[in-house]
Amino acid sequence: MEYPIISKPNSYDDVLEPNLTNYEKSVQDFDWQEMRNRLNGLPSGGLNLAHEAIDRHVDLGNGSKVAMYWEGSNGEEETYTFNDMKAQSNKFANVLSKLGIQKGDRAFIFMGRVPELYFAFFGILKVGAIAGPLFSAFGPDPVKDRLLDSGAKVLLITPDLRNKISNILPDLPDLEHIVVINKNNRHENPLQDGDVSYEAEMESASADFETVNTQEEDYSIMHYTSGTTGKPKGAVHAHIAALQHMATGKWALDLHDEDIYWCTADPGWVTGTSYGMSAPWTNGVTQVIYEGGFRASDWYQIIQKYKVSVWYTAPTAIRMLMKAGDQIPGRYDLSSLRHMCSVGEPLNPEAVVWGQNVIGMPFHDNWWQTETGAILIANYPVQDIRPGSMGRPIPGVKTAIVDDEGTEVEPGTEGDLAVKPGWPSMFRTYWKNQEMYDSKFKNGWYLTGDRARMDSDGYFWFVGRADDVINTAGHLVGPFEVESALIEHPAVAEAGVIGKPDPVAFEIVKAFVSLHDGFERTDKLRNEIMGFVRSKLAAGVAPREIEFLDSLPKTRSGKIMRRLLKARELGLPEGDTSTLEED
Repeated sequence: MEYPIISKPNSYDDVLEPNLTNYEKSVQDFDWQEMRNRLNGLPSGGLNLAHEAIDRHVDLGNGSKVAMYWEGSNGEEETYTFNDMKAQSNKFANVLSKLGIQKGDRAFIFMGRVPELYFAFFGILKVGAIAGPLFSAFGPDPVKDRLLDSGAKVLLITPDLRNKISNILPDLPDLEHIVVINKNNRHENPLQDGDVSYEAEMESASADFETVNTQEEDYSIMHYTSGTTGKPKGAVHAHIAALQHMATGKWALDLHDEDIYWCTADPGWVTGTSYGMSAPWTNGVTQVIYEGGFRASDWYQIIQKYKVSVWYTAPTAIRMLMKAGDQIPGRYDLSSLRHMCSVGEPLNPEAVVWGQNVIGMPFHDNWWQTETGAILIANYPVQDIRPGSMGRPIPGVKTAIVDDEGTEVEPGTEGDLAVKPGWPSMFRTYWKNQEMYDSKFKNGWYLTGDRARMDSDGYFWFVGRADDVINTAGHLVGPFEVESALIEHPAVAEAGVIGKPDPVAFEIVKAFVSLHDGFERTDKLRNEIMGFVRSKLAAGVAPREIEFLDSLPKTRSGKIMRRLLKARELGLPEGDTSTLEED
């Protein structure tokens, strides 16, 4: 079905050029170096993301402005100004300095959305360390993989999550300090032997701190991303990424000084840092942080209560809102909303039109990745929306569709989505894996791993992943991680994992399993294996479906053919099976 173009009037102000109404001129004339002057820089020279997001607003006389409205899962409410954010992040920087953390050390955060997470994040950056946010629903094994690979010296955690991963902590030789946050005294006995109390250390820490003199190219944030084989890879970004976060916060999210902004992404994912911390606060915007989970009525209530004007969420959440019913939004006053955006996986055109028809405005889809660090392609508020399209590239970024040789193809031709290196938020390396990093570049392009096409007007349209990564509810899941967890179950001999299309989550994880001799294919065993994997990974990452097979299709070299599993599951052509192992 073809959907009509949705017109959108210009809603930009003149705070941050270019004005994308004249898109072609904006792209042609754009210069990142000139835009760099929009950032203040550190008083001592250099650049630090935390200074640009927090301290400079205090320096400019806006310290009393509200930076964060926080609502807890139990209904608690807290409000913090930019003055508060500066003081609290300074305190945590002093705590880290007292613990011996220095520039370049890795400090990881494993906790839910409480204000202390945000104080700690910016405190880590101020001390010059590299921040590593982790998704709070991870199980022990994913946490262990990331802490081991990064060599993290500090882990910031809550008591419940500390208990959840306690068995892997002795296996982390580089981990020197576990800092435990007991938010609002939620736990009676939060500390174990050797733990550092966040509350006790913060009480005695000074609110004065001189941010370490980091430079533009110094590392700031490390996000782990999964591939089809091997362990997750640490994509590392530099402090200059703040420039692109600020710019795209204006161009794609249309942030204005007076806005109340809400990004629903978890801080453990790149959206939750780039657009749940850096973009809104480099633009000096007030934002809502909601600790609770998804429930349609609760989400609409948050918009009504805080008068949210700009809303950034995920296609999975939008589809869940659609499933909840068209009548629910009408029970709430959503008149404060003026701009809605989506990211995480391709947004189906029905969802764009649903937003227009039911809420009164369309969702604006955009495209980027963990590796890109910020939005590269967007449906801008000053341009027409073509439902189903990612939109058009941002100024300062050259994107194209290329063939297998890295050569640009004609509009309308499917190929690899590629980007010319050099944008500010581009990842600088995969941690301790330069060979893998180098493999992502060909003929002067960064190859994104996505298949797409571009129409004659420069709008890009997603086709599919070039590899086997599963996109479930906006979370990229590497089959290798899930297969490894499955095989650890004593009944499982082999495992192959695919993404199965799902109307809500985009894809769900489906596993194909062959059993060791002596085990019977029963529903009881299937449920036991599912529970086992959930205990090791997380409910959102573990298989939603398990199918038992006598054996899995493999190449003659022993590699499981996930492509063949998926083709058979979906009734698609099997393609070339010449390398298939003979039964």
